[in-house]
Amino acid sequence: MPESVTDAVPAPAAEAAAAFDVRAFRNALGSFPTGVAVITTTGADGRPVGLTCNSFSSVSLEPPLVSWGLRINSKSLESFQRAGAFAINILAEDQTHLSGRFASSSIADKFEGVAWRPGLQGLPVLEDCVATFECVKFAEHLAGDHVLFLGEVRRFDHGRHEDSLVFYKGAYMMLTQSLRELAARGQVDPHNLDQARRLVNCMLLRLACENGQEEDFDAIERNILEIEAYEVPADREKRAEASLEFFRLITKAARNEVLVVVSETLTNIIRQVLKAEPSLKYRPELVPVRKKILHHLRQRDADQAEQEMTFYFDEMRRGAAAIAAAQAAGQGTTTP
Repeated sequence: MPESVTDAVPAPAAEAAAAFDVRAFRNALGSFPTGVAVITTTGADGRPVGLTCNSFSSVSLEPPLVSWGLRINSKSLESFQRAGAFAINILAEDQTHLSGRFASSSIADKFEGVAWRPGLQGLPVLEDCVATFECVKFAEHLAGDHVLFLGEVRRFDHGRHEDSLVFYKGAYMMLTQSLRELAARGQVDPHNLDQARRLVNCMLLRLACENGQEEDFDAIERNILEIEAYEVPADREKRAEASLEFFRLITKAARNEVLVVVSETLTNIIRQVLKAEPSLKYRPELVPVRKKILHHLRQRDADQAEQEMTFYFDEMRRGAAAIAAAQAAGQGTTTP
C-alpha cells in the first residue's frame, strides 16, 4: 500500500512547516506595493456583489488573462463561484472611501449611494475608476486558504489618467509617504505623535469592545505572552515588534477599515522611531497593564479599557521624559 502524502513528508520538512512564521510572512508580502481594486459580480438573486481586493494581477496578453484571489471563508465566495463573469475596478487615490466601504463587513448594501453601470452580462461596473476590466471566468483553482480566479478580459476601459490607490505595509501609500516625509524633515512633533496615537488607539479600543470576537481576544492574549517571553537585551527588536503587534491586534478587533489606515500609518512611524533608538530597556511593569486592557475587552467594558490604555500612554510619556533627562545628563539611556 503506498504511503499517504502526510506520511511521506520528511521530518525536517514537517518541522519547518510547523515553525513557519505566518505573521512575518504577511509582513514580508506587505513590502510589495499593490494597487487596490473592487471586484464585482452579480449574485444568484440578481443583486450586485462586491469586495475590496489587492491581489489582482495580470497573467497573459494572448489571451488577455487576469487573476485575483479570495479567502475560502469569505461570505462572497459562493457568489463568485456561481457567477460566470466578474469586473475588476481599479481605484484612484481619491477613492479610499470605496476601498473601505467594500472591505467593511458591517455595511449590508455596499452599493448604496455608489455610482455604477451595468456592463458585460449585467456586471456592476463602478464609475470614475482609473481602469475597469470586464471578464468571463476562465478558470478557478483552490490554492491553500484562497480560491484563485482567472478571468478572460472581454472589455476594458482606462478612463481616468490619475494615480491609482496603492497599498503598502498595511496602509495607503499616499498617507504613509506623507507622514514619513514629515518625519524625515523633522516636522513630526513627538508630542503630537503621542497625542495622535493615544486618541486613535483609545477610539479603536472602544470599537474593539463593541466589535471584537473571542478569537481576536485570544490572539491578543497570545501576543501578551509573547511579549513577556522577550526579556533579555538580545530580544530588543522582537520585543518592540511584538509590542506594536499588540496595538495592531486591537485595531483588527475594532473592524473599522478607515481607522486601520490611520493606525497602521502611525505604527509605521513609531517602528522607525524604535529602530533609531540605540538601546531599549524592558519595562515589565507595562505587561500587567496590557493584561488589564485585555480583561476589559473581554468584559466589553469600554470605559475601563480606555482608562487602562490612557494609563499605559501616561507611563510611556513618563518614560520618554526620563529618556530626555538621561540624555541631557549625558547618560544616553533610553526606554521604549
